[in-house]
Amino acid sequence: MDTSDAGGMTYLGTTALITGASSGIGEEFAARFAERGADVVLVARREDRLRALATELESRYGVTATPLAHDLAAPGAAATLRAELDARDIRVDTLIGNAGFGARGAFAEADPARLDAMIQLNVAALTAITREFLPDLVASGRGALVNIASVVAYQPTPHMAVYGATKAFVLSFTEAIAYETRDTGLRVLALSPGSTATEFFEIAGAEEIAGRGMQSPAQVVETALRALDRRRTPPSVVSGAANAVAATLAGIVPRRVALGASGRLLA
Repeated sequence: MDTSDAGGMTYLGTTALITGASSGIGEEFAARFAERGADVVLVARREDRLRALATELESRYGVTATPLAHDLAAPGAAATLRAELDARDIRVDTLIGNAGFGARGAFAEADPARLDAMIQLNVAALTAITREFLPDLVASGRGALVNIASVVAYQPTPHMAVYGATKAFVLSFTEAIAYETRDTGLRVLALSPGSTATEFFEIAGAEEIAGRGMQSPAQVVETALRALDRRRTPPSVVSGAANAVAATLAGIVPRRVALGASGRLLA
């Protein structure tokens, strides 16, 4: 991995595995890594979208794009994914853990099966996939591990209580991995977007609060790439100035004040 003419890192000769790659932030990560020369493995449930994206990336950037339709919330998904990559003789240098979803509403009224699925995908699958591929990433030393947290990871989130808690896990977990691997060539980053123009709000049932200071997926991914391009990649970064201020204030203001503010926002 060396420095490109544009001042960023190039990933020529490496392979990036992106989960949740069929739209939004995951799709943008796939495009930006392909642009920098990486072959990409695209993982999500929607095979038609993955195939269309793979065709586009191969045509535009001359890389190899491998679409793999997987339900990462299924039991043993990490081992299944690893077995398929081994069968294709694909070794991974970069892992982007983007797959996840949220749900809005009072916890006492939530569908238990949906909560279980959220925890399985946002926490259990992300952890298992990171564990499955981390030794390869460290051995390569030419890529990165980026897990997608959220600005809500920095404070409790009434009306999205479980989602916020899963993202707090992702933030804490990834920062810990960054410390454990600090003496290797691997760059490890927890990326925390705020409101982003993706399918998230539709899936979460929160369309009416969308549009408040939203960033684009391109802006979010650019934040991550700037952090990865630094000589010393920070363990975590918040995308967007207003979101960064909100995350900082969440650690300063009294807990009850932060709870009240986030509770009113999402009510």
